[in-house]
Amino acid sequence: MAVFAIRWRRVVATFVLAFAFTATALAQERRSYAPPDLATVRAIAAEHGMVVAQERLAAQVGADILRQGGNAVDAAVATGFALAVTYPRAGNIGGGGFMVIHSTERKEDVAIDYRETAPAATTRDIFLGPDGKPDTDKSRNSALSIGVPGTVAGLTLALAKYGSGRFTLAQILKPAIELARDGFVVTDDMADTLSDMYRRMARWQNATGTLSRTDGTPLQEGDRLIQADLAGTLSAIAEQGPRGFYEGPVAERLAAAVRDAGGIMTVDDLKSYEAVIRSPVRGSYRGYDIVSMPLPSSGGTVLLQSLNILEGFAISDMKHGSADSLHLMIEAMKRAYADRARYLGDPAFVNAPVNVLTTKEYAARQRAGIDPARATPAGDVLAVSPREGSNTTHYSVVDATGNAVSNTYTLNFPYGVGLVAAGAGVLLNNELDDFTAAPGASNAFGLVGFEANLPGPGKRPLSSMSPTIVLKDGKPVLVTGSPGGSRIISAVLQVVIDVLDYKMDVAAAVAAPRVHHQWLPDEVRVERGFPDALLAELKAKGHKVVEPLGQTSANSIAVTPGGLFGAPDPRTRGAAAAGH
Repeated sequence: MAVFAIRWRRVVATFVLAFAFTATALAQERRSYAPPDLATVRAIAAEHGMVVAQERLAAQVGADILRQGGNAVDAAVATGFALAVTYPRAGNIGGGGFMVIHSTERKEDVAIDYRETAPAATTRDIFLGPDGKPDTDKSRNSALSIGVPGTVAGLTLALAKYGSGRFTLAQILKPAIELARDGFVVTDDMADTLSDMYRRMARWQNATGTLSRTDGTPLQEGDRLIQADLAGTLSAIAEQGPRGFYEGPVAERLAAAVRDAGGIMTVDDLKSYEAVIRSPVRGSYRGYDIVSMPLPSSGGTVLLQSLNILEGFAISDMKHGSADSLHLMIEAMKRAYADRARYLGDPAFVNAPVNVLTTKEYAARQRAGIDPARATPAGDVLAVSPREGSNTTHYSVVDATGNAVSNTYTLNFPYGVGLVAAGAGVLLNNELDDFTAAPGASNAFGLVGFEANLPGPGKRPLSSMSPTIVLKDGKPVLVTGSPGGSRIISAVLQVVIDVLDYKMDVAAAVAAPRVHHQWLPDEVRVERGFPDALLAELKAKGHKVVEPLGQTSANSIAVTPGGLFGAPDPRTRGAAAAGH
């Protein structure tokens, strides 16, 4: 207890510095969201298949694959590569992520971990300054923050193992190559975000070239974005498979770009990268099966912990969005996020007690500490313990036979570290900020961590990505997930609660205003849309309420007897549901 008390003081003392993102990096994230009238919101219907993604062209690419007889995995892989072209602030082949697949043919649920890994030269103290304290510039703004990208390995593995077999990799990549080579008109989200990030990207030679007008200013809405180098990289993947990215000229260009920028990723790091097929974390909630992402993503574990705690309360008897229901969700989040900080990390390096944390018995112990009338201070939450981290984008896919894919992938910050590899056209991530620089320190999303998530060679940083599929009697009823760093898990939790407990239309569930608590800082982040009287009730229960929440985008699909219903999240421009 004495050791923990010391660490607790360090956490409190250092938190304020670590919680604040670079202002320019979060300019888009902090724009306010005004929810629509939920009584009027309706999902987009389709009969045979559905793709819901954050960018229209990429969603249409996936839907076209479904229309040609592809399955959900075929469509998901095509969408993922297309987003790398059309949604560069988060769609990527220079980052990594997680995919959850429900395969009706195989009667199997599987998770594919294609999280970035730390280069072999990474040390435990790589993100510490000369004074031994965390140096956030190193972990967020320097090339030292670049992890070995996993997206190409993950998407190609998914296609090879779980695709329909009707399409070659080259056929799946053809639309993305054409979009990169021929270009497309800048609209929506890219126009909103590119000017915000341009100054950050301009630090690097070559980073802004394809994203600039001839006068050197950033592209604007209506301009055409052509990415010839990226088209060449995608063509190499189409011809050679993942070797076209992880070996040969493309790998050499990637490693040279990182080296020249002061980073440590090498050609050998790229060549040795492997995506991993894992068993999902599974749980139940009110008769539904929850299938989500296991470590090194904390998303599934924290989601199941939160749902297990809430299962003991009659949530549906409380008014949706009431202070009483929100209070219970906040208290559940607080406890699950505290365990995230203390125990979770890369399973290749840490023996985390997931099997304990996700039990109903452990949830009952946590639930017993919740006062329905009063907030529990964050410092008291870790008294109960087991005995033994913008930019990201999410898309969901369901096909006509019930196969489903939930995929979340990321560059971390919008446009990653802002560096484009010369000759490859690949935007590179700054994902290693998701490590804990020192015990008790926080990443850019304010998530506190301890020894389990310290940097190390070949290690995968802990994530919050939560691609999730909800099943009833073995069949999908909801496919969901979200970007948003630390806010991902709470966003997915609230969509699940709204659909399962409150029987809301999936579009209304996605559009409803959200709250978030991540243990530290000890505050409730809220979106616009909650009445002042309700916020006053939360404050009266002892919660510190703070605006804004920050961006999430839970692009989801509900599978019902009446068909498929897609819900693009209205929080940013450009999200689309494409069905047939």
